[in-house]
Amino acid sequence: MTTAVINPVTTEQIAEVGSASLEETDAAIDRAQEAFPGWRDVAPGERARMLRAFAAVIDEHIEELARLEVANAGHTIGNARWEAGNVRDCLNYYSAAPERLFGRQIPVPGGVDITFHEPLGVVGIIVPWNFPMPIAGWGFAPALAAGNTVVLKPAEITPLTAIRIGELALEAGLPEGVLTVVPGKGSVVGQRFVTHPSVRKVCFTGSTEVGKQIMAGCAEQVKRVTLELGGKSANIVFADADVAAAAASAPYAVFDNAGQDCCARSRILVERSAYDEFVSGLEQSVRALKVIDPGQDDSEMGPMVSAAQRDSVQRYIDGADVAFTGSRPDGDGFWLPPTVVESRSTSEAVWREEVFGPVVAVMPFDSEEEAISLANDTEYGLSGSIFTNDLGRALRVARGVESGNLSVNSHSAVRYWTPFGGYKQSGLGRELGPDAPNAFTEEKNVFIAH
Repeated sequence: MTTAVINPVTTEQIAEVGSASLEETDAAIDRAQEAFPGWRDVAPGERARMLRAFAAVIDEHIEELARLEVANAGHTIGNARWEAGNVRDCLNYYSAAPERLFGRQIPVPGGVDITFHEPLGVVGIIVPWNFPMPIAGWGFAPALAAGNTVVLKPAEITPLTAIRIGELALEAGLPEGVLTVVPGKGSVVGQRFVTHPSVRKVCFTGSTEVGKQIMAGCAEQVKRVTLELGGKSANIVFADADVAAAAASAPYAVFDNAGQDCCARSRILVERSAYDEFVSGLEQSVRALKVIDPGQDDSEMGPMVSAAQRDSVQRYIDGADVAFTGSRPDGDGFWLPPTVVESRSTSEAVWREEVFGPVVAVMPFDSEEEAISLANDTEYGLSGSIFTNDLGRALRVARGVESGNLSVNSHSAVRYWTPFGGYKQSGLGRELGPDAPNAFTEEKNVFIAH
């Protein structure tokens, strides 16, 4: 069986990729299991060198990978170059980990107590379609650094960069079976990661609904799981902030990648006294956004990834109070204009649900306490922003908002050197940051009697 790969700009088929069967998935997992002892036993310095070599090969192919992502996922070329570079940077960052997977010596009576961090074995990584390259790298870079082997399933509709990265891993000198890309259906390949006893951990990024199913499946074997799920993040703007700057930056916090981002600040809360000024500035910013061919260097927003995703988002727009929209190209492609709606009630679907498209809802608030309450009135808790010139308020609101990642007077992107993950139904566990390799290990305690 095969899957047609469609260019979301032209709507034309650009490739046909085979979908792994259950037997082929088992064979890939078995190869990873066979490769594990050899990879685990590679000397730390040598494993570090191999990861740096992998990063160097990625660096040599940044433009190729970026152009693949423009064609396959409709990402702007600027974003796609950053995403390919992020894979390189994650590999370089975690190449330091093999020589720094420190244990501890713990004082005990009657002997010496020491701990070790040992790799789990085979790790299954399930990657979504919205950021195929970086999310893959966030999983496999620390997993490989900790001595695990990896089987990676890209999303069915965006497999091209993952397949190429798997080829580049072999070119860089990683042994066969250490990083294996297994394209296919989630119900076949992804589900087998969950049920196969040799897969010791599953990392999943995607919808909360599917994440719950994976978590329940992993419970059958008490299998480790990291989940990065949905989001409905708030951008909170206080009247004492630089309101013009907040309005100018807001589109980039929600319309990046056409809003197909779990960190998108898709709810904007504005203090009532600054509401009109903010919305006026936001309209100027949205109308100025360059929604053009993502292959052009100055493109700021491309199309939706698929017709199905475009149609799903359009249903939210049809039921909302649209204040204004930006532009979109004529002709083919899964395009939607950046859209701003004004919400009157927190019960509106566009306010409550993860739209996952270029739509942002705006609502006024009257007090700091109300802003925090509105921001927390969601099942999600992944990201968010706070705009204020009052440092005390910034700290109070940051501590009050139930979210794993917040930024003040900015919309900071995910950094590979700081932890990333969500509260509530936005996920389980943390990715990235200096401690990520430990999440791919078992901690072993050894007592030696005198």
